[in-house]
Amino acid sequence: MAWLVSLEGVSSAYAATRDGIDVMLRDRGLRRTSPETTAESLLRGAHASAVLEGSGATLDEVRSSGGDAVARDAVRLSTELLGLVPVLQRAPLQALARIHAVAAAGSVGADELGRPRSPEAAERLRGLADLLTMQTSAPALVVAAIAHADLATAAPFASHNGIVARAAERLVLVARGVDEKSLVVPEAGHLALRAEYESNLRGYASGSRAGVHAWLLYGAEAFAAGAEASPLRRTSL
Repeated sequence: MAWLVSLEGVSSAYAATRDGIDVMLRDRGLRRTSPETTAESLLRGAHASAVLEGSGATLDEVRSSGGDAVARDAVRLSTELLGLVPVLQRAPLQALARIHAVAAAGSVGADELGRPRSPEAAERLRGLADLLTMQTSAPALVVAAIAHADLATAAPFASHNGIVARAAERLVLVARGVDEKSLVVPEAGHLALRAEYESNLRGYASGSRAGVHAWLLYGAEAFAAGAEASPLRRTSL
């Protein structure tokens, strides 16, 4: 992944974003956070991810266990997500399959849950799993951004690919020590920058160097916005 980090502006952008995240977590005192704070971050993330997937639910509806089917799918996944950290570290394919199986339960046939939709999709998933297990000096935020874009653009599953991609991104941040208590809300960062998010995913999907470069620069901005959306920063969205 060295060539990704060598792209103009990427290294400095991600260093600045990581510094901002570290300062936010340190200043608020991680030792004083509670499981409820993590739960609130996951809930906000589930709502934002659902809206990006087409949900019309409000955060208040999601908070009261309401909302439409997409929102309920995202919330259901959020309650299991952090339990998959050790699975992602040792068996990424298994973790990604489980993410889809939880998110898509009841939406697709049992034979499609957690299974790639084609041989080409299976190959893309294997490539991503290799990326997630390789030894690399690339910043964890860069790895998370690439995992997200790969999943979102390859759409390897029968449904819920955006929700899977955003959940995997959050999981990488936890697994790689950026945000061990999952207090940053990257999904909300993407929602706040929705037009740029969707445009840069289209650029990444083109496979061009320029598209990948633009996605990475966007990703640094989105992670910073996700830190601003943390429940440590403010009490409501």
